Amino acid sequence: MKRFTRSSQAKAIMHYKKDVPAKINQAFLNRRVDAAFISSIAAKKAKHINLGIIAKKEVRSVLVIPSKKNKSDIESASSNILAKILQQNGEVLIGDKALRYALKNNDYIDLAQLWQKRYKLPFVFALLCYHRDKKLYKKIEKEFLKKKQKIPMYLLEQAARKTDITPKEILRYLELISYRLDTKAKLGLKKFYREAPLFIKKSL
Repeated sequence: MKRFTRSSQAKAIMHYKKDVPAKINQAFLNRRVDAAFISSIAAKKAKHINLGIIAKKEVRSVLVIPSKKNKSDIESASSNILAKILQQNGEVLIGDKALRYALKNNDYIDLAQLWQKRYKLPFVFALLCYHRDKKLYKKIEKEFLKKKQKIPMYLLEQAARKTDITPKEILRYLELISYRLDTKAKLGLKKFYREAPLFIKKSL
């Protein structure tokens, strides 16, 4: 965020916070943070720009391990509902643990890939939402989308140590992620909102 903010004053007042999706949702909805990438299921009524976490096909970090017993991922919001929409029974895994599982096993359902096969649309997992200062976040959107983003090697190495996933595999994973909320992504998001009304209140 700071990198794409030209104002020195804006950079000075920005403080970075990190947590699992479910907790980020609550922090944003309770106004403990001014802006955040929040789960699409929690972002339905929030102001947002055209930046998100979007999978055009497979994603490998949002999975269901098939079984007769259903188990939601407490760190997730949209992914648990997505599994129900797609009628996938089993254990939902998201994030680093899902990616580690996908690298070692093949007995899983990639929910983004299944969504794309069923509806021919991308799946929007999160949106960059804000409470105020739309002008600032539109500037960030414009600067961010100008060119392909490159991650410094030292950050990749830090992530690799933390997640036990190699830098090469992290880069392969990031190639699956799109950040531009384009027309097809918006259609995918609308489809998700149409399919999910029975579960929205339960997820927040």
